[in-house]
Amino acid sequence: MNTEKKNYALPIAMMFALFFMISFVTGLPSPMGVIVAKQFGASNFESQLGFLANFLAYAFMGIPAGIMLKKFGYKKTALAAVLVGFVGVGIQYLSGVAGSFSVYLAGAFVSGFSMCMLNTVVNPMLNTLGGGGNSGNKLLQFGGSINSIGATITPMLVGYLMGAAAGRTIEKANPALFLAMGIFALAFFVLFLVDIPEPHMETATERQVKHKHGPLSFRHFVLGAIAIFIYVGIEIGIPSTANLFMTASTSGSNAGLGMDATTAGSIVGVYWLLMLVGRLFGASVGSKVSSKTMMITVSSLGLFFILMAIFCPITLTITLPVLLTKVPVSIVFLVLCGLCTSIMWGSIFNLAVEGLGKYTASAAGIFMVMVCGGGIVPLIQGFVSDHFGYMNSYWVMFACICYMLYYALVGCKNVNKDIPVE
Repeated sequence: MNTEKKNYALPIAMMFALFFMISFVTGLPSPMGVIVAKQFGASNFESQLGFLANFLAYAFMGIPAGIMLKKFGYKKTALAAVLVGFVGVGIQYLSGVAGSFSVYLAGAFVSGFSMCMLNTVVNPMLNTLGGGGNSGNKLLQFGGSINSIGATITPMLVGYLMGAAAGRTIEKANPALFLAMGIFALAFFVLFLVDIPEPHMETATERQVKHKHGPLSFRHFVLGAIAIFIYVGIEIGIPSTANLFMTASTSGSNAGLGMDATTAGSIVGVYWLLMLVGRLFGASVGSKVSSKTMMITVSSLGLFFILMAIFCPITLTITLPVLLTKVPVSIVFLVLCGLCTSIMWGSIFNLAVEGLGKYTASAAGIFMVMVCGGGIVPLIQGFVSDHFGYMNSYWVMFACICYMLYYALVGCKNVNKDIPVE
C-alpha cells in the first residue's frame, strides 16, 4: 500500500494542480470581462460572452467527455483535456497580440472544452488514485479546497495585473495566461510518463447493453439538472456582475463605483474565499445534516442576502478591515452569498441522483452538459444590467435562488420509485 501511494504521489499532485486550473481558467472571464469592456468598448452583455463561450462548450462536450472516459480511460482523456486547455489559453494570449475580441472568445470556447473534460476526469481519477473509500474521499475534499483557492486567486491576480483603468488590455493578463500554460505543460509531461490505474474502462460487451430507462425518466433528476444549470449561473453571475459594477465609470447612464481593478478583484476574491469556508463547513456537518436541509438553509439565506443587496442604498458604505476601502453594504451582501453557493453543487447532485442506481454514471454526464448555464444565466443578467442597472439585474439572481429553494422543498422528491434501478 505504501508503495502504491509513493508511485501515485506525482499524478496525485498533478490532479491537485488540475483542480486549481479548472477554477483558475473558469474564473478568467470575470476579470477578462472587465478588460474587454474597457479595451473593446463592450457592453455588460458583451463582456459576459466570455463566460458564454467557456460554458457553452460544456453543452457540446459533457456527454462525449463521459464516453471518452469509459472508452479510453483516465490517462488518455486527461492528456487530451490538458492539451486542449493549453491551446485554449494560448489562443486567449494571441487575442491580446491580435487585439481581437473574437479571438478572445474563440480561446474561451476552446478552454471550455478542456474544463469540461477535466471536470469529467479529475474527480473519479483522484478517487481511484487515493484507493477509493475514505482515503479517496479525503483527496477529493482536498482537491475541492484547492479548486476554491484557484477561484480566489484569479480575480485578485488579474486585477493586480490590470492596474489602472487606462492600462486594461489583454496583454496585462499575460503573466496569468503564461502561468496557466506552464501548469498545463507540466501536467501533460508528468501524466504522459506515469502509469494510471484504469478500473472503470468499459468493455466491448458493456457498451452493447441497452437500458429501457435512463436518468431523464426520473422527475427529480430532470428538475435537479435544471437546478445545476441555474446554480452554475448563480455562482458565476453574482461575483462577475459585482466586478463589472465596481470597476465601471461613475458617470453615464449605467454608472458604477469607479474602483481600481486591484481592489475590486480582491473583493471578488473574498466571495470565492467564502465559498472555500462554506465548503469546509459543509464537509464537516455533511454526515449530520441532510442535503435537503442544507439546501433549504442556504437558499433562504441567499434570498435574504440578495434582497438586502438590492434594497440597501449605494450611499450606505462600510470600511473593509483588510483593504481599508469603503464599499457599499450592498457589495458586502453580494460577497456573503459565497457562503450560500458553496455547498449547492454537492447538495443538488446528491438529491438529484438519489435512487438512480445504475443510471448514476449517465446522470453525471448530463450534469456536465447543464454546466453551460454558467455562461447563459450571467449573459441574461448582463442584458438586464445594460437596460435596468447593475443592482436591478440581481433580481435575475433572486429568481434563480427561488428555484433552488423550490427544488429543495418540493422538486427533489423521487416520484418514480417504480422504475427498476438494479
